[in-house]
Amino acid sequence: MNSIRAVTVYCSSSRDLEPVYYEAGALLGREIARNGWDLVYGGNRIGLMKSVADGARAAGGKVIGVTPQLLVDKGFGDQEADELFITQNLRDRKAMLEQLGDAFIALPGGLGTFEEIFDIIGHRQLGYHSKPIILLNINRYYDCLIQFIEQGVAQRFIKIENRRLFLAASSVDAAITHLRRAPDQTCPAPADVISSSAAE
Repeated sequence: MNSIRAVTVYCSSSRDLEPVYYEAGALLGREIARNGWDLVYGGNRIGLMKSVADGARAAGGKVIGVTPQLLVDKGFGDQEADELFITQNLRDRKAMLEQLGDAFIALPGGLGTFEEIFDIIGHRQLGYHSKPIILLNINRYYDCLIQFIEQGVAQRFIKIENRRLFLAASSVDAAITHLRRAPDQTCPAPADVISSSAAE
């Protein structure tokens, strides 16, 4: 039985991206809602974050935002969210985003998104959770990051078994297909979902 009730999405707050990223974000939010999962996200109505939340709302999904007081004070908080948790700082925000989600999807993002990605991968490596982690590799955005991790494996900084702590999906459909199968992480992945290494 699939135990996923809520999906945490990490992504950019930039308003200056190519349209393909906003389109993917809206589609992801919509598909999360259509599958009956709650959306948990960074809680700011700006940029790619807004696209994801609006996509989920348009499909009748529940939207849960988590954002620090600093960003609420700047007027970025999602006041339309079904639930909006306001934290004291970014560390508390990351902890709550991890706690509330039963699975994690990272759309393209900047330094904050990279921090969140490595945080949840590191926590899975240490056994703090066993939740699915997917990099949504829209427009091949994460190719260099995946190659960097592969270099770490090749030079023995990263254990070879840890390259399967996350998957990379080239499309929203592939990511959703994988989550529908969760928590059975041993099943074959869709053709366009690969492990952090090249397909073996």
